[in-house]
Amino acid sequence: MFKEYDPLTDKTLQILSEEGEIVNEKWKPNLSDERALEGFKNMLFAREMDLMMLSYQRQGRMFTFPPNMGQEAVSIGVSLAMRKDDWLVPAFRELGAWIMKGAGLKDIFLYWRGDEDGAMWRGAENFLPSTVPISSQLPHAVGLAYAIKYRKEDKAVFVFFGDGGTSEGDFHEALNFAGVWKAPVIFINQNNQYAISVPVHKQTASKNLAIKSYAYGIRGIKVDGNDLFAVYAAASKAAELARKGEGPTLIECFTYRRGSHTTSDDPSLYRKKEEEELWAKKDPIDRLRKYLAKWKFWSESEEKKFVGQARKKIDAAFLEAENYRLYPLENVFKYQYSEVPEDLKKQQLRYERFLKWTQDRK
Repeated sequence: MFKEYDPLTDKTLQILSEEGEIVNEKWKPNLSDERALEGFKNMLFAREMDLMMLSYQRQGRMFTFPPNMGQEAVSIGVSLAMRKDDWLVPAFRELGAWIMKGAGLKDIFLYWRGDEDGAMWRGAENFLPSTVPISSQLPHAVGLAYAIKYRKEDKAVFVFFGDGGTSEGDFHEALNFAGVWKAPVIFINQNNQYAISVPVHKQTASKNLAIKSYAYGIRGIKVDGNDLFAVYAAASKAAELARKGEGPTLIECFTYRRGSHTTSDDPSLYRKKEEEELWAKKDPIDRLRKYLAKWKFWSESEEKKFVGQARKKIDAAFLEAENYRLYPLENVFKYQYSEVPEDLKKQQLRYERFLKWTQDRK
């Protein structure tokens, strides 16, 4: 696979067409229909949750968050290749992977409502907290992978980052160390073509992002990030090789962020409507839905029922998070240092006075 889809050729691995047809039997993964259906349901659930989170945020009930719409095949495809004891090192746009790794819906909502209790990911094994500073999580992922190799454990590390992350020094340092150490880490690059408002051609002169693997002596491949089968095929093969001691892989998942970068962003300022309409036709959920419907694995009535149940479950979890205990004020200050410095003590005192003032005005 990695020889045929050498990044130097700029070929993209695609297995499922936009019409839901298998166009590459050679590399179609050994993924049962039941697992494909499981992947579809998780993609659909993540999409519904994403849309509802956008609604909650617009209602002022949740803080800024990054929508996932259009990128579900990446996080779910990788998750299908991930074992329970593998490590997930996320960025911030992998909602489906978080859910499949075991993160509770309530904890996810707590996290995006600014409560640190949510970042504990209760019930999710080997799952680091989300990382917003771009690419800063990549060296940590390599460190985890090196520890796995040192201990001779049968595990792999999957780390996510965006196209803009390849412009950060952490990206290059991480790939360099991973290559030298032959660490069992799979770098999942979600190339959604815009680092906030900056298009890829202003980030790099490379013909693709997977080609950057060459500089560090590791495998690289570019896949259709809207094709669940292609993502799973590359991720599962990369994980297999990593566990055999054959080192890391950089997987560029070429996809498209259909929504905004975050809820504070207006993509109409830097993208054309025609481009968005073109990519809407390549939607990963629509593509897999066509495939499943063709083989009678899924129907419109089943989807209507599934979506209705999903919305009830999501809303119930959000209400739990919304009615969680008030965030203790002292927690904002006391966990930054072993001994709270004077400037933070003064900040806390000022804020306590402000809160008293607001209460006295009522």
